Amino acid sequence: MHKATEFAAIINLKYQVSGDLIQIYMKPNRLGYARLGLIVSKKIERHAVKRNRIKRILRETFRRNRLNDQTNEIDWVIRLRRSVAKNESIKLATETRLLMLQLQQCHG
Repeated sequence: MHKATEFAAIINLKYQVSGDLIQIYMKPNRLGYARLGLIVSKKIERHAVKRNRIKRILRETFRRNRLNDQTNEIDWVIRLRRSVAKNESIKLATETRLLMLQLQQCHG
């Protein structure tokens, strides 16, 4: 997703769950496939290299989670809540998986 209106539509629906590192929003779509939007603010993570590393981790976690066919036809927005240290990469991936599963069970 690229447009601000797409992000706003998902965030305004209020299907969301928060963890220590991230906040995840979801909205069902009728496209036949899942879409992902990432919000990694420059205010939270100043260095582009670190922001890009976080985005890679989140994209890979999303891609691996999609294989179980439950994430189809859902738009996801993942927003970083605080800075992530290098040694917290596994925690970030685990939290993402758990929160996505929790959100799907509540609103899926």
